Amino acid sequence: MDFGGTKIALAVCDLDGRCLAQQVLATCPGDGGGAVLRRGIAAGQELVARIEDHHELVAVGVSTIGIPRENRVELAPAIPGWEHVALTSSIRAAFGVPVRVATDVKAAATAEARWGALAGSDPAIYLNLGTGLAAAIIVGGRVLDGAHGASGEIGYNLVNASHVGLAIGSRPMLEDTVSGMGLAARGSRFLGHLVTAEQVFDAAQVDPELDSMVSTLIGELSPHLVNLVIAVDPARVAVGGGMARSWERLHGPLEQALKSGVPFPPELVLATYPFDAPLVGALALGAEAAGASLAGGARLTAT
Repeated sequence: MDFGGTKIALAVCDLDGRCLAQQVLATCPGDGGGAVLRRGIAAGQELVARIEDHHELVAVGVSTIGIPRENRVELAPAIPGWEHVALTSSIRAAFGVPVRVATDVKAAATAEARWGALAGSDPAIYLNLGTGLAAAIIVGGRVLDGAHGASGEIGYNLVNASHVGLAIGSRPMLEDTVSGMGLAARGSRFLGHLVTAEQVFDAAQVDPELDSMVSTLIGELSPHLVNLVIAVDPARVAVGGGMARSWERLHGPLEQALKSGVPFPPELVLATYPFDAPLVGALALGAEAAGASLAGGARLTAT
C-alpha cells in the first residue's frame, strides 16, 4: 500500500515478485486523514479478496507521506489529519498479518537502490518530485534514516535568509512552492480554475506564462539540489515522482545547475520506477515482514 498526497496505489504480489492484482485510487485529501485511511484499507481488502481463493496473505508493506510511527504520522501536511491516524496499528488490525511501514521516499529509494537506477551507486540520492518534495540519501546500499527518521526532508528547507530563526509553521517552506501541489496551486490561481501540476507542465509547452511558472519552480529547486549534492557527493541522483513525467523539461536545467555548481557533478537520471517506486518499496517491506526477499524486485503493470 502506498499512501500519497494525490493517489493511493495498491498491489498484491507473490513472493517471487509477480503482480497478482493492482489498483490506484484518488487520495481525496480534503476528506481528512481518517477517511483516506478507511478508503485505502477497504480497497486493500477488496484487492486481497480477488485472489484469496488461490493465495494467502502473509504480510503487508506500507509506504506513506510523512514519518510513520505506531499510532501517528509526523510531518504529513498534504493530508489534513493524517498526523493523527493510527496507520500501522489500524492496518495490522484490518489485515491480521505482520505489517511494516516506511516513509514513501525512503521506500522508493530502497527500491531504486536494490533493483533500479541507483543499484551499485554509492553514495546516491533519490529525489522525489511529486505532490510534495523530499529526498533520500543512500550510503552503503542502505537508506539513511536520520536520528528521527526525517533525513532528506528538504521540503522543510528555508526559502531565504530572512526565515532564519522563524519556527516551522510561522514561515513558508520550500515544499509550499517547489512541489506538485505548489505548482498546481500557482497554475490554478493564474488560470482561474483548478488544474494539476501535470496539466500545467502540458500547457506550458504553448503558454509562455505557464512556461515561466515551470521555469520558476526549477529555478527555486536548483540551488537546494546543488547544496544537497555538495553535502553528500553522490555518484548518481535519480529523480522520480509525478513531475518526472515531464523529465525532458526538468532534466536539462537541473543537469546544468549541477554541472555548473557542484565540484564533482553526479550523473542525473530518471528513476527506473519513476511513478511506482514507493509501491515497489512497500512490496519489498511486506516481503521482509514475511521473512522473504523479492530478489528481482516486483514486476508491476503500468500505472
